[in-house]
Amino acid sequence: MGLISLLWGVVSMLWMVLALLPLLGWGNWFLIPFAAVGAIIGAIGIAITSPGNRGRAKAGLVLNGIVIVVAVFRLHLGGGII
Repeated sequence: MGLISLLWGVVSMLWMVLALLPLLGWGNWFLIPFAAVGAIIGAIGIAITSPGNRGRAKAGLVLNGIVIVVAVFRLHLGGGII
C-alpha cells in the first residue's frame, strides 16, 4: 500500500506541475479527487503496516497532501472556488 501511495503521489505531483500552467488550471478539479484517493491509500497503508515499514506510506500521504493544498490554493487564486 505504501508503494502505491508513493507512486500515486509522484504522478499527482507531476500532474500538479502541469496544472500550474495558466490555461491548464482546470486540471485541478480532477487533481484534487485523484490526490485524495492517494492520501486515503496512504492512510490505509500506515494503518495496516508495521511501524518499521511505514516510510513509503507516510511519504505518499505527505505528497498527496501537499498536492491537495496547492491545487485548492491554485483554484482559489484563479477564481475557481468562490
